Amino acid sequence: MDFNHSERSLALQKRVGEFMDEHVYPVEHLYYEQVRQSPHPYRTPPVLQALKARARAEGLWNLFLSGAHGSGLSNLEYAPVKESMGRVLWAPEIFNCSAPDTGNMEVLANYGTPAQQSEWLEPLLAGTIRSAFSMTEPAVASSDATNIQCEIRRDGDHYVINGRKWFTSGALNEDCTLLIVMGKTDPDHPERHRQQSMILVPKNTPGVRIVRDITAFGYDDAPVGHPEIVYDNVRVPAGNILLGEGRGFEIAQGRLGPGRIHHCMRLIGCAQRALELMCRRANTRVAFGKALGEQGSVREDIAHSFCEIEQARLLTLRAADKMDREGNKAARDLIAAAKIVVPSMAARVIDRSIQVHGGAGVSQDTFLPRAYVYARFIRIGDGPDQVHLSAVGQQLLKRHAASVA
Repeated sequence: MDFNHSERSLALQKRVGEFMDEHVYPVEHLYYEQVRQSPHPYRTPPVLQALKARARAEGLWNLFLSGAHGSGLSNLEYAPVKESMGRVLWAPEIFNCSAPDTGNMEVLANYGTPAQQSEWLEPLLAGTIRSAFSMTEPAVASSDATNIQCEIRRDGDHYVINGRKWFTSGALNEDCTLLIVMGKTDPDHPERHRQQSMILVPKNTPGVRIVRDITAFGYDDAPVGHPEIVYDNVRVPAGNILLGEGRGFEIAQGRLGPGRIHHCMRLIGCAQRALELMCRRANTRVAFGKALGEQGSVREDIAHSFCEIEQARLLTLRAADKMDREGNKAARDLIAAAKIVVPSMAARVIDRSIQVHGGAGVSQDTFLPRAYVYARFIRIGDGPDQVHLSAVGQQLLKRHAASVA
């Protein structure tokens, strides 16, 4: 792997970094104030809308998407750019690079029909609408996607959807108009991975009922939301099916691979910022007659954090490089390894920074509490650690079985 980033990536890193310094960090707290004070908490706040318009005007838009619909950046080129965005939790949306829209746009770009792309992908690329991904269910262990029970039944020229989902990220936002729903079209198919399909559901379709928002460690994550949704005889045209019946698992794997590595890129940004804040605090805060940075345990925490971030960043870049050169399927072992390593690393580093900050570390005065929740949640989101550990172990055993003989 070439450790020198391309000229294009370096230029975008500089531009995004300068944009963050000049326009984002100064209004980080204002964003949360506008959300908290708004009578419409799930409406995108004005400060974010203004930043989105500025970023788009400056050409810092849809940087995540390669090919005809996007910027053409490779995963390796995009990784450090995304890391800069990840230093503020809500910043990726400024550049139209936030989940779940990124994954949904990739799905539509890779698997959507021209009609589906015209109706949904184009406004998503323009940032005029948002979307949600509705897969996880409260009644079953959704880490095994074959457990999903939501029913997608063909009825003439329509499909009828019945089921209950939760953690449908983004669905409460007022700009969200599209839900991508995963369910079973053929629950008796002998191949368990051909039972599932994905279908496009406009959020305003009769029978779509949002039950409640689901909090994570008490945060409601407005204006995004992660609601529980009931689909009660929801009827949509047959043309809304993605790729065809029985292709849902295939689409999910194509969607989640890039999504996992994007989360890793963001979390490295969170961890790097937490380390920098920890160093500043340790240099300026005095306890028991000397700066915290003169305490041996604090120095050790800083050094461990630096080492762990560097290791995790290299693993993520290695995975991105393999995705570019050999494809997402060939890189699944490194994607899984990064997904195992990075969220745990970020949670440890952020926790150390919280400790050095004392009471301020758990307050709204720093980004640390929300960043910690994000890191801890992603150990479950897009597949829990145990699933990825099992998959990597299985691949390694299979790969080395012949050599044992």
